Amino acid sequence: MNVVIIDYDAGNVQSLKFALDKLGVDSILTKDRELISKSDKVIFPGQGAAKNAMNKLHVNDLVDLIPKLKQPVLGICLGMQLLFEKTEEGNVNGLGIIKGYVKKFSEKVKVPQMGWNTLENLESKLFNNINEGEYMYLVHSYYVPIVPETIGISEYDLKYSIAVKKNNFYGVQFHPEKSSFSGNKLLNNFLKL
Repeated sequence: MNVVIIDYDAGNVQSLKFALDKLGVDSILTKDRELISKSDKVIFPGQGAAKNAMNKLHVNDLVDLIPKLKQPVLGICLGMQLLFEKTEEGNVNGLGIIKGYVKKFSEKVKVPQMGWNTLENLESKLFNNINEGEYMYLVHSYYVPIVPETIGISEYDLKYSIAVKKNNFYGVQFHPEKSSFSGNKLLNNFLKL
């Protein structure tokens, strides 16, 4: 299986690569359009500021490519948020694959939300053998509201989308590579799609 991790200098991808290695999967970290297009699975990670991340995608000529991908694509954390039309973080346009706007948590709660949180309302093969109430690891100040594409919910300040799916595009707000056994199960489920 040919698995590509999109390299656009948005976060530490070594833990993700290590998690895939532990699952027995060789992955390639690349910004090469042809390698990304021809891969069996694409992982779109992300960490840091949305504006910087979108700038890097523009510089690497990936903004038009990602929405056209036909194979399963998994957006992680900021990678999930950038699947949407726009984010309040820096008032930046995303890739527009999914309709909706990423919002900042209110001042009633501490941001970023950092640590473990539970999953509810799981509705996808992505969550095979993962039970409602299992914990995943998150670090984020912005969230995706509940939208028609929501396939998993969590709660912090309010209920929000912890996972989404539109066609071949999947997104998770949490970091599966840092979420122990449950996170490994999710990565394995993605690889089986």
